[in-house]
Amino acid sequence: MAVFTEVGFDEADALVRRLGLGALTALKGIEGGIENTNYFASTESGEYVLTLFERLGAEQLPYYLCLMKHLAARGIPVPEPVADPAVAPPQGHPLSIPANAPCELLHTVAGKPAAVVQRLNGKSELAPSAAHCAELGRLLARMHLAARDYPRIQPNLRGLAWWNDTMPVVLPHLDAAQAALLRSELAYQNHVAESSAYAALPRGPVHADLFRDNAMFDTHASADAPRLTGVFDFYFAGADSWLFDLAVCLNDWAIDLASGRHDAARADALLAAYGTVRPLTAPERALLPAMLRAAALRFWISRLWDFHLPREASMLKAHDPTHFERVLRQRAHATFEFATGADALAA
Repeated sequence: MAVFTEVGFDEADALVRRLGLGALTALKGIEGGIENTNYFASTESGEYVLTLFERLGAEQLPYYLCLMKHLAARGIPVPEPVADPAVAPPQGHPLSIPANAPCELLHTVAGKPAAVVQRLNGKSELAPSAAHCAELGRLLARMHLAARDYPRIQPNLRGLAWWNDTMPVVLPHLDAAQAALLRSELAYQNHVAESSAYAALPRGPVHADLFRDNAMFDTHASADAPRLTGVFDFYFAGADSWLFDLAVCLNDWAIDLASGRHDAARADALLAAYGTVRPLTAPERALLPAMLRAAALRFWISRLWDFHLPREASMLKAHDPTHFERVLRQRAHATFEFATGADALAA
């Protein structure tokens, strides 16, 4: 959510008028994040977020935007993208639509592919309780099931293949102990990916980046009964195992941020709530520890890449890569019990 590309007020105003949103009344750059340029855009008709995509190309973006529209149509609280009324959606049987088919939800601003989505109400809960984690777990399971019939197919672009390709780029920036950890963990994940249990994992579109700052909660709800108002930032989504998506959430929502240590109460709450909507299969239960390690490895590698090979941007703040190094060491060298959650999750 850093600002890599400056957008003029008049250009943004022209876009929102073309989309039928009325005149632009305010435009403010959003601080934080490292992938895209984001602005809060206030118009005569409501509040929106304007995103300019800095790394993803126009051929990849229809997958993400149409997924958000698909989920919104099925009652999942996500920011619905705004369509250009002058662009016709692709015709034909849904299963014949390629991932990169032209999309009425994709626009151009300052020479970059862009989207305008509804702004969610509420605020992120950066110190979630077990109750917040339970809300997240239920929504994640609903989201997985709602996306089963999504017709476009695109792999997780930050999956195992990307980890293998990126390791040689970040290795020169590591000390000997870090390099040894990275090599050994990546070898382990390649081994897991070749197993029959991994092949049996249920799969479909996943968010793949559902950290606590990508979810919003009702500011008027009580702490004992929080209400999740929506999740956003689907621009790492792709086809992967649902278990990997669950592990990404557990590695952020259910750990102590300072130490990277596992928080059993929050993890059990998240898992148990997820299981009330979609119980885990036997292969998923068996591979949960491995996927927790995989999720930690994915974000350690990406943060190393962003930290040591930064791009220039106004308001850019790269995340500390050592955080997920700590999480990975915790996941790789400790035994975790998910007594409440795992026992309730068997299908």
